[in-house]
Amino acid sequence: MSRTRIGLAILLAGMISVGVAMIGQRWIDARGTDQVTIIRPSAPLQILPEFSLPDLHGDEVSSSEWSGKIVILNYWASWCPPCVREIPLFIQTQSTLGEAQVQVVGIAVDRLDDITQFIADYPLNYPILIANPAAMALSKRLGNRVEGLPFTVIFDQRGRRVFSRTGEITAAELASELDPLIKTKGS
Repeated sequence: MSRTRIGLAILLAGMISVGVAMIGQRWIDARGTDQVTIIRPSAPLQILPEFSLPDLHGDEVSSSEWSGKIVILNYWASWCPPCVREIPLFIQTQSTLGEAQVQVVGIAVDRLDDITQFIADYPLNYPILIANPAAMALSKRLGNRVEGLPFTVIFDQRGRRVFSRTGEITAAELASELDPLIKTKGS
């Protein structure tokens, strides 16, 4: 290729680039700045927010139903081995501490058919809510930036976040978080 053709090709590419940039700028200007959204990471929520999610029957369940209780939110799925390993711990916690105003709430990140089958095989003694896009957004707002499972958040009786963890929670961890809250409630 001759130098003239190379020069013309570079000139043409430059003109096309300038044209595309001008068209792009006009498009941005036409949209207006009110439609530009700047997303900044924020600190995780420190208070249990008001939200509602559907249960297994499609009925909306509101977080206000747990007002004044220690709340354990647990995001889980039937296909997640660590999630399934945690379930007996949450069943035991709900059985033994439910009278102490502890409420375990499962938020299932799964297909409804799979959840229903899982619960038929392994009955649970705490409410299961169905995750939807709002639930996943809430998970992120609570600190689960990577949307990992399982994800557990504990709120005290006043709705203040006292613990959160992505990954399997142990009985020792759960007890170390709940014991002071239950003792405080009894005082």
